Amino acid sequence: MANSPTRPFSGFEWTIAWRYLRARRAEGGISVIAWYALIGVMLGVAVLIVVQAVMVGFREEFTDRILGVNAHITVYSAEYDRAAGRSRSIENYAEMTAAIAAVPGVSRAAPIIKAQVMASANGQNSGVQIYGETLADLQSLDLIINPEYSSGDLANFNNGVAIGSGIARALNLRVGDFIQLIAPDGVKSPFGTTPRINDYEVVYIFRVGRSDIDRTRIYMPFVEAQNFFNREGLADEIEVLVEDPQKVDDLREALQEATNYTTQIWTWRNANGAFLAALDTERRVMFIILSLVVLIAAMNIISGLVMLVKNKGRDIGILRTMGLTQGSIMRIFFICGSLIGVIGTLLGVVLGSAFAYYISDIQQLVEWVAGRSVWDPTVKLLTEIPARLRFEDVALTAILALVLSLLITIIPARNAAKLSPVEALRYE
Repeated sequence: MANSPTRPFSGFEWTIAWRYLRARRAEGGISVIAWYALIGVMLGVAVLIVVQAVMVGFREEFTDRILGVNAHITVYSAEYDRAAGRSRSIENYAEMTAAIAAVPGVSRAAPIIKAQVMASANGQNSGVQIYGETLADLQSLDLIINPEYSSGDLANFNNGVAIGSGIARALNLRVGDFIQLIAPDGVKSPFGTTPRINDYEVVYIFRVGRSDIDRTRIYMPFVEAQNFFNREGLADEIEVLVEDPQKVDDLREALQEATNYTTQIWTWRNANGAFLAALDTERRVMFIILSLVVLIAAMNIISGLVMLVKNKGRDIGILRTMGLTQGSIMRIFFICGSLIGVIGTLLGVVLGSAFAYYISDIQQLVEWVAGRSVWDPTVKLLTEIPARLRFEDVALTAILALVLSLLITIIPARNAAKLSPVEALRYE
């Protein structure tokens, strides 16, 4: 009599599959190989989740630092000063700033003085960049008033300067100390231009978490910066913050119209777009490469099922003579492989998510054990390893691992179903 079909994935199929997976070595099981395959899938999924979280975190953190300290849009004069090798200073900066601030979508517009000088203190020297701004404009920068670390009182800004923590560390400065600033384009006299040298009290020290800013930036009161750099009645540029930084390009035409087309527009995307695009490309490439790790780990499922089919040949023959169809045999071994993939994926999601969530604590532990820093902020720009878990990244990784595991399981399961009962029992 022909074998009668059974309901797919019946309870007895799950029972037999589970028995095969947990069988001891003496019973011809593959429990050890199954464990290897499960651990491989788990680690592959976890690594892929962690790497994706770090890559996304690095991009978002870098973008946040850019948008929190730097202008979203910088407005320059369209005229070019060939002698100075730069755009001319803006004379009607007050009117232009008011016109820009009135553009819908603009949340802040501030004239600034920007120049590079030599800073000196306690026998140490360092090249720094001066940003001349008013106290009110400086207080509108979120990462300056709410930095990772701060010392001093920003309310005293008009009596001194605010410096980055990297400068304070390099020059051994604390709040209340004096820093000497040397500008080559200084006092004009009958004998030529002599460097301008002034001492300023350090009233505020900040650390925003980007080493390139913390090591180079000094904020000076706007009027004092005008005097120090011979810019009386002028501003070098106008920095603009917008309500939606991702749509800065949409405001170009409105800003040009507000300034009567006498200015040049430079956005944060122009300054950092290539770097952010490189990060996105690197993240996609890393996802593809690490997907191969998950594939290799899933391949262990094939070797385990091949061994299982070989060791369970006698059982397959008996089950077939008892009336089980080829479909039932295939589903039994498909369940065996699928359980390894599903459990490995779930454990990998938990492990990877937990690792990414606690990555800062893990970093501190590793540095404590190693006795040295494993994250160089001068190279990575950020002071700690960033990680951002996104549901879509975790879901994509889990789906990828599950699909690979299920597809790989089909081949050995089909081979088991095609095994002839006569051949399986010939030598038993």
